[in-house]
Amino acid sequence: MPRPQAPAATPLSALRCSRSRVLAEPRLSPDGSLLSAVVRSAGKTELVVVPAGGGAEWVLSGDPDVVGVHPSGGGAHVWLPSGDSILYVARGGGLALVPAAGGQPTPVAVDADGSLSSPAVAPDGRRVAVTVDDRRVVAFPLEAPDQLVELTGGDGPDFVLDPTWSPDGERLAWIEWDVPDMPWDSARLVVADADGGSSVVVAGGVDLACQQPRWSAAGDLGFVCDGHGFANVWVVPAGEGKARSLVEEPFEHGEPAWGPGQRSWAWSPDGRGVAFCRNEAGFGRLCVAEVATGAVTELARGWHSGLSWAGGRLAAIRSGAVTPTQVVSYDLGAETGVGGPAPERVTLMRGPLAGLEDSMVEPEPVEWAAEDGFTIHGRLYRPPGPPTPRPTIVWIHGGPTGQMAVTFNARVGFFTSRGWTVLVPDYRGSSGWGRQYTQALRHRWGEIDVADVVSAMRVALDRGWSRPDALVVMGGSAGGFTALLVLAAHPELCAAGVDLYGVGDLRDLTERTHRYEAHYNHHLVGPLPEAEERYRARSPIAHAQSIRGPLLVLHGSDDEVVPVEQSLTLVEAVRSAGGLVEMHVYEGEGHGWSDPGTVADELARIEDFLARHVGHPSPFPS
Repeated sequence: MPRPQAPAATPLSALRCSRSRVLAEPRLSPDGSLLSAVVRSAGKTELVVVPAGGGAEWVLSGDPDVVGVHPSGGGAHVWLPSGDSILYVARGGGLALVPAAGGQPTPVAVDADGSLSSPAVAPDGRRVAVTVDDRRVVAFPLEAPDQLVELTGGDGPDFVLDPTWSPDGERLAWIEWDVPDMPWDSARLVVADADGGSSVVVAGGVDLACQQPRWSAAGDLGFVCDGHGFANVWVVPAGEGKARSLVEEPFEHGEPAWGPGQRSWAWSPDGRGVAFCRNEAGFGRLCVAEVATGAVTELARGWHSGLSWAGGRLAAIRSGAVTPTQVVSYDLGAETGVGGPAPERVTLMRGPLAGLEDSMVEPEPVEWAAEDGFTIHGRLYRPPGPPTPRPTIVWIHGGPTGQMAVTFNARVGFFTSRGWTVLVPDYRGSSGWGRQYTQALRHRWGEIDVADVVSAMRVALDRGWSRPDALVVMGGSAGGFTALLVLAAHPELCAAGVDLYGVGDLRDLTERTHRYEAHYNHHLVGPLPEAEERYRARSPIAHAQSIRGPLLVLHGSDDEVVPVEQSLTLVEAVRSAGGLVEMHVYEGEGHGWSDPGTVADELARIEDFLARHVGHPSPFPS
């Protein structure tokens, strides 16, 4: 039965925008009859199961709870091959085994001396592989978790991700890399004997990035690699040592490997097909490729992540600008999905509150030339009404290796429903446009990203998207860093700025950030100590006297990525120089917000700040 027609679109309230459930890691049971997912709501994270054809949900985790994850993954849980139980990473450490029908979870005491992630169960159901502290891969019998086998051994790599078993249970594959690289700079695909014997690098290496290894039922090893300049799906055929691209096209099939558990592609159960999400200028499309021929069939529009294919069903998280984030399944039957009719889609779970989509808008892809002639891409969200110059937020994504793809974003809808235009630039360094585009930021962070955002602001004025007196720059994390530098260098363009937990001091960041990003600046800014002056000159704290404001800074007290002291020091320097700045610290919050109350307060606080310093646009211009 269709949902009743909602009333005419109205401005979204901050509270409604904050109340969505976060859906992550959909995983079909081996026979495809059930689907599990990690669901976060109202500050609580749970492991939930639902029939794959649709039906009521039931909650499994609790005592211990499942570990928290991010929307694109996290390596939190896996089905046993029998389909009767799920193994998951428990909050606070360790693993737990819980019956799929429900019941008391059983702790699995793994004496691995570190934090566990990404459990993978062998086809025989008797052995488990996990990563430890993101730097070791170990395996053990499920019935004897103290009998560890070290697979990385010796000095080993600096980081590992996503171990996966071969169908015969004799080998394991994973992704590894060494500092100062990040996984999108250089990463290796390694295959090792499951008994701890020899290992070999089968793909990747210097200036090649691999991610998401998975074996097919036929023994082919698939992964995502940028060997042809774009992150496409590749395959090492069974019995062969040479990798080949399965689909070679100028579109990305995976996002940057910011952590474990990403699944932007999946094998068909028979190994004859591969499903993948294609990034088309920030918009998503679900496709299926035939392994034998490389023929591609487009199945559905929308951003698809967390792909899982079993028992004739393909499941994923589906999202779009006006498509509420939801877990869906496609009935593909026994076919690979290539060349057939459009499959039936069933919605199994929904994240946002009902009706939010009625106030959202679809963006349009835009591009322009930077000052040096390089083509920059972006997306423009216009509010309802005629396309006249409006107050505009230039929203800078984080990372900086990242992209604000076209997914359901209630924060964007909050502002467009109030009459704001939102421009999202993909400055050089962004993902989604191939390796060359991303690597163009190397040693130039704090320089070329600033220039590209400034070019976005100027084109917004030149093309009549924005009013000259109402252009706002806003960003979080790395986006906040760029926003601060734009405010300092080009106050004539900025009516105001909003910095969400942004970087204020590059040198301090390198010394104090968490392990995953501890060497990130080596490529973004330069090696130390040679680039010491560059770190100083490009830090917003060095330009505090030029940030006149108005500026709003929001930060979490427990941020382990960008310590809150960075914002406190910056704000004090701006104030001392006579700048107009407001700041609020959210107690207990980290790098981004987990409490819905914080999200609601953030939106209301930004709205009030902009209304006082820029003006309050009418929600629906006529």
